Amino acid sequence: MTSPAPAAATTGIRARAVSRHYQLGPELIRAVDDVNLEVSRGEFVALLGSSGSGKSTLLNLLAGLDRPTSGAIEMEGRDLAQLTSEELAQHRRHTVGIVFQAFHLIPSMTLFENIELPLRFAEVERSERRRRVEESLDRVGLTARMRHRPSELSGGEQQRASLARALANRPAVLLADEPTGNLDSRTGEEIMGLIRELNDTLKMTIFLITHEKPLAERFATRLLFMADGKMLSPAEVHIGAKA
Repeated sequence: MTSPAPAAATTGIRARAVSRHYQLGPELIRAVDDVNLEVSRGEFVALLGSSGSGKSTLLNLLAGLDRPTSGAIEMEGRDLAQLTSEELAQHRRHTVGIVFQAFHLIPSMTLFENIELPLRFAEVERSERRRRVEESLDRVGLTARMRHRPSELSGGEQQRASLARALANRPAVLLADEPTGNLDSRTGEEIMGLIRELNDTLKMTIFLITHEKPLAERFATRLLFMADGKMLSPAEVHIGAKA
């Protein structure tokens, strides 16, 4: 499960010597430190590591939510370092879909309205918005719940809703940060199954971070490991990387 990415496929994500350092008083925090990464288009990669290993920081860099201290990130052929703040916002609206551990649904809005919101930001026509919301809800099995508010949904349904929201703009890449972290094991498996189905049917590139190695081994096509801001080699993982 730790074999290198296939070289022949078109690259969806590439990170070259990427670092993200923070100054905390006199101490330099190397959250991400000289990371190289390549994910083929349509691949399902899971990144594992203990808390504080740098996984979420790396995902934020790939999403364009943060900028690296040094190095380059390319996604779908675009160098994120060359994008303006507005272009990065467009990148988040159209190229990537993001799912977090917390559902981030707006309590006062119905499920339909929550999923429609990013389409409004992207200035999608009203009739097209409805079509895409219904399509996304159908894909995660929540069509019958579209008029319900988040408080009326179970945890698994809320995570399905956040997944539907991430799909509404039809992204090429799905970034998922501990999407099963707030769910019981059975519901977590259902969410992972949905993500795998997106990978299989839509050929969507999936980059998922998790600490749940058994789930990652079952659903992802390749595993990577990270510790102390660095990617581990297969030999280092064998020595005892914590996942």
